[in-house]
Amino acid sequence: MAGKRKEGRFGPGFLVAAAFIGPGTVTTCSIAGANFGYGLLYALVFAVITTIILQEMTGRLSLASGHDLAESLREFPDRALTKILFIIITISAITIGCAAYEAGNIIGGSIGIEIITSVDQKIWAAVISLIAAAFLASKKYKLIEKFLVGLVFLMSISFLGTAIIIGPDILSILKGFVPSFPDNSIYIALALVGTTVVPYNLFLHSSAVKQKWKSMSDIKLLRKDLVVSILLGGIISGSIVITSAAAFYLKGKQIESGAELAVQLEPMFGTFTNILFGIGFASAGLSSALTAPYAASFATSGVLGWKGEKRKTGFTVVSLTVIAIGLIVSMLGLKPIAVIVFAQVANGLILPVASIFLLIILNKRKRLRGYANKPLNNILAVIVIIIVIILSIFNIQKIF
Repeated sequence: MAGKRKEGRFGPGFLVAAAFIGPGTVTTCSIAGANFGYGLLYALVFAVITTIILQEMTGRLSLASGHDLAESLREFPDRALTKILFIIITISAITIGCAAYEAGNIIGGSIGIEIITSVDQKIWAAVISLIAAAFLASKKYKLIEKFLVGLVFLMSISFLGTAIIIGPDILSILKGFVPSFPDNSIYIALALVGTTVVPYNLFLHSSAVKQKWKSMSDIKLLRKDLVVSILLGGIISGSIVITSAAAFYLKGKQIESGAELAVQLEPMFGTFTNILFGIGFASAGLSSALTAPYAASFATSGVLGWKGEKRKTGFTVVSLTVIAIGLIVSMLGLKPIAVIVFAQVANGLILPVASIFLLIILNKRKRLRGYANKPLNNILAVIVIIIVIILSIFNIQKIF
């Protein structure tokens, strides 16, 4: 299997990019463009750079140690009590993050189908949850997931094509890459970071790297794959901000409902916009609704050291629990867009914790030898962590 994966066109980096191009990204980037024009593009630049730095670290960890991030976290504490507390904190953070993401995925997918059928979004939320649960329980969802990722990719190309067709003012776009802080923008800026730098992707990427490559001689392939894939994801996210700014901000309009998100693709698809956007949005939701529970299961099993049959049973229980939480939240009657954005913010709050743990592990030189973090790696990682913590503090102050 490892040999086949190595020959594949897309590597673990593409999986990371495909995971964060979901309903949350489309919604958050659309809101950023509608409310602030091109003014928050700088946040996406930071998010892309952060993603590359952190994912390179977790990939290098797998290559150098032969253990993925979850397994390494289990071995990190030296004392029994510390290990127990560490496990509880790690599982809680990952479960909360994945559950929040799952709610956004389910609601996002249901919005997509509602756009096409006009049937109540809650009904489709239940249908998507059941489909995701069935696939995860049967363990035959990988082929379907590839198909859905393909549809999401086509939707992403649609945004990129639309961004080119509308011919935006390049100078105004470039100004958006200069950090600025319009009123009430911190919340959305943090959400843009949260929708791109997804904590559970650290676990998925680490596992995928471990399966695809076996030695540090592949580090150049890992980095190339990561940079190309994440840059592509960042360009797609930026295109969504640009198309939304043209459809709403520059015309003095606001996004009032999820169905209005499709408006930004009208320059490219005309009367077929709602149908095509609905299919793409639903596909993004269902694909991510499969990925988040799987990530939570993988992280939990690795941290707890589950093996064999216990691992299989644990995978199913954790996956179904995350889906159940997502379904319950989607049925509470909350505003769909608010839930999706909150999921991104929740991930942005969890990210500092996950990043700090990763940084500590990458500095264990006795275990990683010459592949541990070098001074430049640590400087970049610390800068990233400090900025993320500052954004999180600003967001907490806004909420309370």
